[in-house]
Amino acid sequence: MKEYKYRINGNPYTVKVGDIDNNLAKVEVNGVPYKVELEKTEKPVTIVSKPRPSAAPRTDTGAKVITKAPVSASGFQVKAPLPGVVMSVQVKVGDNVKASDTVVMLEAMKMENAIHAGQDGKVASIAVNVGDSVLDGAVLITLE
Repeated sequence: MKEYKYRINGNPYTVKVGDIDNNLAKVEVNGVPYKVELEKTEKPVTIVSKPRPSAAPRTDTGAKVITKAPVSASGFQVKAPLPGVVMSVQVKVGDNVKASDTVVMLEAMKMENAIHAGQDGKVASIAVNVGDSVLDGAVLITLE
């Protein structure tokens, strides 16, 4: 039982509320038991269902499109600074790039982010395609 202490018009009351069953509550006021009928309210019940998590995009063969950073690779790796979708690849294998050149446009949180090479070099490989979803730290381009 939950116990509450009230003062009404200067008079102290100790109220204990017990079980509530089918709108009938067992209440004790200053040691005297009462059965209190609660008023039924007809309110619409809103049922909230949990949103279903979206699945990772897949290719025609059923393989996941999301790429992960490889364990090891040679050369300088240009990595995704945040998760997103590859909007465009601005270079091709064999291109010479400078550190400030934009190599990939990545959409994240409805914003386009220009990903720069980070250092001068030659494009050795491109690990992503337009439309691929990438995770934070995924290798986008490898430079020699």
